[in-house]
Amino acid sequence: MSLLVLVVGLALWCGVHLIPAVAPDARAGLIQRLGLRPYRGLFALLIVASVVLMVLGWRGANFIPVYPPPTWGRHITMVLVLVAFILFFSARAPTNLKRVFRHPQLTGVHVWGLGHLLANGDVRSVLLFGTFAAWPIVEMSLISRREGAWQKPGPQPLRNDVVLLVIATIIYAVIAHFHGWLFGMPAILR
Repeated sequence: MSLLVLVVGLALWCGVHLIPAVAPDARAGLIQRLGLRPYRGLFALLIVASVVLMVLGWRGANFIPVYPPPTWGRHITMVLVLVAFILFFSARAPTNLKRVFRHPQLTGVHVWGLGHLLANGDVRSVLLFGTFAAWPIVEMSLISRREGAWQKPGPQPLRNDVVLLVIATIIYAVIAHFHGWLFGMPAILR
C-alpha cells in the first residue's frame, strides 16, 4: 500500500508539473476561470499534497532490494548532489551557468535523481529517484519544443557565479549535515 501512495505522489507531482507543457490551453483556461493567484495557489497545494504522499509512501514502504549500489556510489552521489544544488539554485540567479544550460533547475533535479540511484538500490529509491531522474528530461524536452530556439543570455559578472557557488555549498553542507534527521538516512556515514 505504501508503494502505491508513493507512486500516486510521484504521478501527481509529474502531472501537475507537466500540465503547462502538455496542455497550455487547459492551463490558460484554468487561469481564466480561477484567476492567476488562485491557480498558483491550487498548483502549490497540489505540489504540497504530492510531496506529502511521497514522504508517507517512502516512509511506509519496506526495503526491498533491486540491485546492490556500487561501493563508490555514495561518494559520487555526494559530488553529484553538490552539482545538482549549484544547478538548481542558478535558475533563479543571473549566472553564467544559464549560458551553458538552458534548463539549469531541471538539469539539477535530473543530476540529483541520478546521483541518488548510485547510492540506493531498493524499490522505493528506484521509484522516487528514477522518477526524478526521468521527469526533468521529459519536461525539458517539452518546454524546449514549446519555446523554440534557445536564446542564450548574455555574460554575467564572475562574482555572481562565485556567490551562487558559496550559497549552494552552504545549503548543501547544512542539508548533508542534517540529512539523517531530515530523511532518515545519513548522507555522511561516520
